[in-house]
Amino acid sequence: MTHIIKACIFDLDGVIVDTAKYHFLAWRRLADELGFSFTEQDNERLKGVSRVRSLEILLEIGDLTLSPEEQEAAAARKNRWYVEYIDQMDRSEILPGAEEFLNELNDHGIPFALGSASKNAPRILRRIGLENAFAAVIDGTKVSKAKPDPEVFLLGAAEMGIPAENCAVFEDAEAGVEAGLRAGMYTVGVGEPEVLGKAHRVIPGLAAVTWEDLVQKAQQ
Repeated sequence: MTHIIKACIFDLDGVIVDTAKYHFLAWRRLADELGFSFTEQDNERLKGVSRVRSLEILLEIGDLTLSPEEQEAAAARKNRWYVEYIDQMDRSEILPGAEEFLNELNDHGIPFALGSASKNAPRILRRIGLENAFAAVIDGTKVSKAKPDPEVFLLGAAEMGIPAENCAVFEDAEAGVEAGLRAGMYTVGVGEPEVLGKAHRVIPGLAAVTWEDLVQKAQQ
């Protein structure tokens, strides 16, 4: 099926910036506090997963049970640490090729939106100087359903006034790729083909794509 691309939607973490390392540091700090170790391999299970589910997985790894109140307090501590880390971010943390590709879309008059589960997305965009770059920012405060539900991407398309089938989505997580496909959008995986193989196309990063190239591949 060919796709006529008129707009783009980007996930934030792993596509525009890499905040996964800060999530990992904050979760590891919580695990240390709770008395068990949390590895980078364990962290793979948390990618693209909600904060509540991430905490459940962390507690499974540590074989721990906390009361609902304790869970709420633990999640709040983790998020406070994470925010402390991201408040140190600057423009140098924009991933290679991301700003160049956004500028190219601007040059062609192509609108683009952010579609992220993170409630900290606006804060991160401010830190890296891209707070005014996007035509729409759909973050965790605007959606009720987590990826792979397509809600976040469908809202982004609606806010831009572009039909879903005319949008291209860029995602680094399996759940995000699934959400893009469910939304009926041309879906580009950013990362490893072994993980993101269901996407229409997989690229290593935004440095590997141009607007002309995107349009051409989507129409094949």
